[in-house]
Amino acid sequence: FFPGSPPRDIMNRNNPQHRYNIAHRGARSLAPENTLPAFLKAWQVGAHGIETDVQVTSDGVPVLFHDSHLRRTTNIAEIFPKRKNKPLYTFTLEEILRLDAGTWYRDTDPFSSIASGSVDSTEAQAICGTKIPLLEDTLLFVRDKAWFINIEIKPLSRENESFPVVEEVLRLIENVNLKPEHFSLSSFHHPFLRQAKSLRSDIEVNALIGGDTGKMQLWGNYEFGIYNANVDLIDTVQIEKAYSHGCRINLYTVNRLSEMKRYLSLGIEKIITDYPQVLADEPFRGRKEQ
Repeated sequence: FFPGSPPRDIMNRNNPQHRYNIAHRGARSLAPENTLPAFLKAWQVGAHGIETDVQVTSDGVPVLFHDSHLRRTTNIAEIFPKRKNKPLYTFTLEEILRLDAGTWYRDTDPFSSIASGSVDSTEAQAICGTKIPLLEDTLLFVRDKAWFINIEIKPLSRENESFPVVEEVLRLIENVNLKPEHFSLSSFHHPFLRQAKSLRSDIEVNALIGGDTGKMQLWGNYEFGIYNANVDLIDTVQIEKAYSHGCRINLYTVNRLSEMKRYLSLGIEKIITDYPQVLADEPFRGRKEQ
């Protein structure tokens, strides 16, 4: 193994050193991404934690959603037809909570999980009407399970760039009394991470790189202790060089079992995957729900 290889006594997912199976936007192959059903499913299948995306409504409330626009995973066209192409930050929380963020999953079956029987028809029907979750509610869910969450703070638009998003995320974390070992902050906008460390030196930040597919991953001067790198752009040369600078590495989005095993054997710390159930069922095993 390269330096930094994870220990193999991994059955205790409450130990930060043992958390390697991170559900990308929740177990989004089994439920609608970035929703409480996806987070619950990730817990049930044995993931060590979740990765999710934070954006801010027009009235300043952090919610969990990946895309800048709402078209792909909600019924925005039905509820607000004249505003269906508007970005999320132009909607209030009250408006966001009117949207259905679950039915699209049943109708499109994006991972063929319904067709294959991995998600049965009762489960598929139950997710209809699912709401976009608030960050605060999800933090409470994670806290109550003594679990782990990687919070990706999405870059702000020019129109709302003055919003103190880092301060607000940290305020919510402190309000629910989530301990530092149970969360990390990540972002492609690295100034957010520098700001977070200046406000809370005790927290873990992960620098996201490789967001532009087809391009090289930019590691900069290796100023961050942990990098979340794109598996499609990684190679062993990059891994060894990052290790030589004392850095730790997580990888997204790793969906093939062979790659999961290979990169864990090379000392990658966290595998961020759409299929946490696959990793939990293999030799690197997570805790099953009792």
